[in-house]
Amino acid sequence: MKILVLSTWFPYPPIQGSKIRAYNLIRSLSQQHELALISFRDMEIQDEWIEHLHCYCKEIIIVEQHPFRYSKIKTWLGFFTILPSAVVAGYSTKMAATVQKFAKVWQPDLVFALTFVTAPYALQIPHTNRVVDMDNLLALMLRDLFKNTQGFLQKQRRYWAYWKFKNYENQIYKKFDLAFVCSNLDKSRAVEYIDLAAEKIVAIPNGVDSNLTLPQSLPDFNHKLIFNGSLNYWPNYDAMNYFLTEIFPLILKKIPDCEILITGNNENVDIHTLPSHSGKVIFTGFVENIQSLVTSCAACVVPLRHGAGTRLKILEAMAAGTPVITTPKGAEGLEVKHGQHLLIANTPQEFANLTVQILSDLSLREKIVLEAQRLVENVYDWQVIGMKLNQTIDALLSSR
Repeated sequence: MKILVLSTWFPYPPIQGSKIRAYNLIRSLSQQHELALISFRDMEIQDEWIEHLHCYCKEIIIVEQHPFRYSKIKTWLGFFTILPSAVVAGYSTKMAATVQKFAKVWQPDLVFALTFVTAPYALQIPHTNRVVDMDNLLALMLRDLFKNTQGFLQKQRRYWAYWKFKNYENQIYKKFDLAFVCSNLDKSRAVEYIDLAAEKIVAIPNGVDSNLTLPQSLPDFNHKLIFNGSLNYWPNYDAMNYFLTEIFPLILKKIPDCEILITGNNENVDIHTLPSHSGKVIFTGFVENIQSLVTSCAACVVPLRHGAGTRLKILEAMAAGTPVITTPKGAEGLEVKHGQHLLIANTPQEFANLTVQILSDLSLREKIVLEAQRLVENVYDWQVIGMKLNQTIDALLSSR
C-alpha cells in the first residue's frame, strides 16, 4: 500500500526525541509499504541525509519553510481567535498546496501526519485513510504549566492557552481514522478530552535499537552522572534547574567528586543562569555518539516534573547499560518498576539518596542494568514496536 507521511521535522538524522520517533516509524512502515515523505525544512538539510531517507521513502519533498518560526503579526492574530496562536501563525499555504498537488497525482492509500502541525494538511486529502501521531499531548503539558503558574494574570493566560489547545486537539484529532500515542497512560488521558473511540487511539511506544553493541561489563567505577536531553525543550530545562538547585548539592555533600554531564544542543538557552557547582556541571553540547557517552557514566538522572509522552532518554540509558534515577513524571507511561528496572524518587532528598546509593553499590547497579536491558529487548525494541505498528496499519487498511 502507498503511505504519504507528513512530517513536522525532517526526520534524519535522528538526533532528538521527536525525530527519533519519526525516523523509526518511517523505517518500520517502509518494510511493508511504499512511502512518500513531505517535510518542513526545520534545519539545513544535507544531501546525504536525503539519500539515506530514500532507502525508506520512494519520494521526498521538502517544503521550504520552518514549522515553528512565526511572524509576530500572525501570532497576535491567533491570540484573538479560539485557535491556538501556534496553529494560526504556523499554518502554511505552501505546505497545503504541496500536499494536495502531490496526493492528487500519487493517490496514497493512507496519509500519516506526524503531530498536530501536519494534521490539518492530512485532512485536506479526500477519499483516503488518515492516521495521526499525537506524540506529546500538548494540551496536557499546557495544563501542567497552568497549574504550576503563579500570579493571577499569568495563570489566566496559561489557562486560555491550555483551553484553546485542548479544544483544538479534540476538534482535529477526532476526524482521523486512528490516532497514535506513546503509552497506555497517554491513551487513558486522551480519551478524556478527545471525541474518538478508545479503540481508535492506539499506543505505539517509543523505543531503542536493543541490538546495539553493549559493553560486556559496567564501566570503571566512577561518580559521573549524565542527563541526555537538550535544554531547549522547557521540561528538560526545568528538570536540570530543579536538579542543580535542590538535588545536586545534597549529592555533593556525600560524594564531593561527583559531576554531571548535560548533553544536547543548548544554543537558545542561557546556561549561565544554572548553578555551576565549581565546574562539576559540564555542558557537552551536541554529541553524535550519545550511546558511548551514556555508557561511560555511572548513572543517568532524569528529574522531570513536566511533560507528556514517554522518555526516550530513559530508554536510551537502559539500552546502553546505565542505571536510571528518575521521578514519577519521568517514569510515566513506561512499563517499569521501582527497584527493578530503575529507581524512582518523589522528593529532592530521596532523589539524592538513591543517586548516592546507585553510585556506591555495584551489586545494585548490576541488578538494575540487567533487568532494564531485558525490558528494552522484550518491549521497547524498535523491531517489536514496528511489528505492532504494521499490524495496526494493516488492520485499518483491510477494514476498508
